[in-house]
Amino acid sequence: MRNSSPRSKNIFDQSAKVVLLLAFLAILTFLAGSVSAQENRSIAQTPPQNVAGSAVNPSGETTVSSSKPEKSSDTTGNSSSVPKASGDSTDPAADYKTSLKSLSNLYQQDVERLEKQNNQAKELYNQGLISRVELERSDKALVDARARIEEVAKQIAAANQPLPSNANLGSSLASSNQAWSSGNARIDGLIRYYGNQYGVDPYLIYCLMSQESKFLANSTSPKGAQGLMQLMPGTAARYGVINPYDVAQSIMGGTRYMRDLLKMFNGRVDLALAGYNAGENAVIKYGYSIPPYDETRNYVKLIIARYGKKQVPLVAPAP
Repeated sequence: MRNSSPRSKNIFDQSAKVVLLLAFLAILTFLAGSVSAQENRSIAQTPPQNVAGSAVNPSGETTVSSSKPEKSSDTTGNSSSVPKASGDSTDPAADYKTSLKSLSNLYQQDVERLEKQNNQAKELYNQGLISRVELERSDKALVDARARIEEVAKQIAAANQPLPSNANLGSSLASSNQAWSSGNARIDGLIRYYGNQYGVDPYLIYCLMSQESKFLANSTSPKGAQGLMQLMPGTAARYGVINPYDVAQSIMGGTRYMRDLLKMFNGRVDLALAGYNAGENAVIKYGYSIPPYDETRNYVKLIIARYGKKQVPLVAPAP
């Protein structure tokens, strides 16, 4: 038997090295897979953190990272999207300011996004890739977003001013002395706060909310009205309400809308309620009277009967 040649020996040595290298790589791959699996399990068990350092639990709610996280809840037990203010959870002023700050932050993020899009649109327009109409649409979106920030800034400034006394709210809208409660201290506090803030009798807001949603913050009507005050999407947007199911935002938006309706109809509670239900244009269309809709007429009668403060005619007298 002949001895193997040096060339055969070299080939054998190289093959052995390849086998050892493959085995080593297989071990590394196995170890990396184990580590990756362990990290995935760890991530799945750990709530993700948002930019503010708060955790999002599996149900999608946001809670502040601490040893004992808290969630603000509405009457249905659902978590509010606006973080709870520090201190007393029933402090309406703190809830109001927290909502405004949250809105301001959201609007600022929207402006930053639209500014980037607008800069890109200008470049594309200069290159002849988009039309002037598309550029003007981008410009308008940016202007509107900046206007929303300015509006919230005014609301924040107003929130830091002393509240007007009840004596300045007007005799027709002076606060009722009748005892009332929604069954939720936070909601009651917010109703009183926003009523004073915008010059609307809190008891009227209470009666309106009871008829609209039965104090269920996650209520949605077949027509798309949402939240405690049953705001339609267009009305919510008009009054800066980002999340209509948030207790503070809903009461704020609904109360501001009611204030504007009372001003529009010279303090006529019945017409303001009709406008809230059917829209102010319907009241104007029918000669500043309750529109001839069964739903609206019954709606106004029920709330006026409960409000019980001033019986007013359902149809405006002829001029």
